[in-house]
Amino acid sequence: MIYTNANVLLIYTGGTIGMVENPESGALEPFNFSHLRSNMPEIKRLNFNVETYLFDPPIDSSDVSIAIWKQIVNVIETNYERYDGFVILHGTDTMAYTASALSFMLENLTKPVILTGSQLPIGKLRTDGKENLITALEIAADKDERGWPEVPELSIYMQKLLMRGNRTTKINADNFSAFRSPNYPYLAEAGLDIRYNQSVILQPDARNPVRFNYEMERNMVILKLFPGISREVVRAHLTVPGLKGVVLETYGTGNTPINPWFMEMIRDALERGIVVVNVTQCLYGSVAMHRYENGQRLEKIGVISGCDITTEAALAKLMMLFGKGYLPGEVKELMHRSLRGELTVNG
Repeated sequence: MIYTNANVLLIYTGGTIGMVENPESGALEPFNFSHLRSNMPEIKRLNFNVETYLFDPPIDSSDVSIAIWKQIVNVIETNYERYDGFVILHGTDTMAYTASALSFMLENLTKPVILTGSQLPIGKLRTDGKENLITALEIAADKDERGWPEVPELSIYMQKLLMRGNRTTKINADNFSAFRSPNYPYLAEAGLDIRYNQSVILQPDARNPVRFNYEMERNMVILKLFPGISREVVRAHLTVPGLKGVVLETYGTGNTPINPWFMEMIRDALERGIVVVNVTQCLYGSVAMHRYENGQRLEKIGVISGCDITTEAALAKLMMLFGKGYLPGEVKELMHRSLRGELTVNG
């Protein structure tokens, strides 16, 4: 049920949805938000109030940074009591990173915060942006029969699917169906009606208030393994000055080479207090280090299983935990816990 007196804040950060094509070069360039408004008369027909906040200048999603995430969080915190929900227009290239980061920066959400965007600019005849935006706005305003928000969590809406933000990854650069939540059910699907999967939607802890976390530690690396990876490549990743955490992208269920030099470098990093989290390169499935000898060796020296967490969420979670001042031992323990529904803990 969409309440007619609902208020939704539309936060325009940039992205393809608000771009126009340069007639000379053919390149997409950021444009004024009025372009979006002029191409979306449907917004005026919604039976609830939509107000806007504009990033000026708009941000190309390739330029998104921790500073931008903080700016978004600040806009939401400043306006939290005034609105029933928030929709963030964002470029798709780094949307999964932003969604993961915001899910940890916004703690115990009691209102919907939905990221959306498009693969084609809003002014294109075949744009996917109109449906994405209108439905995201409707979900942000939607409440149940008790008057409570249907989806009080950080999510992504793209191409008729509402997905938990920190479970989502971009899988296609060309198709409208660019995002998937490989290891977690969809929160909602939009057809003739919006069908909510209530059993999988996070519910806030009524005993605690919403919290806005701003401190994010930037000294992280993602180390993606590949056959033939050299000592020099691994060493370069693990010896970054001030390094706090490593997202180690491994094969299959969490396997790595068992070369003595590789295991020694990982062990040395762990002994220096660096937290190493094992995530699978596979889109579907989970890390299970006990299954093969390679994984067992990692587990024995102190590498943490990321279970079925995405790379984007593992990175954001490490950033948040170290940003809050947790010590390496505490971070290791918390990385194995589900804090925002970001992972399914193995038994």
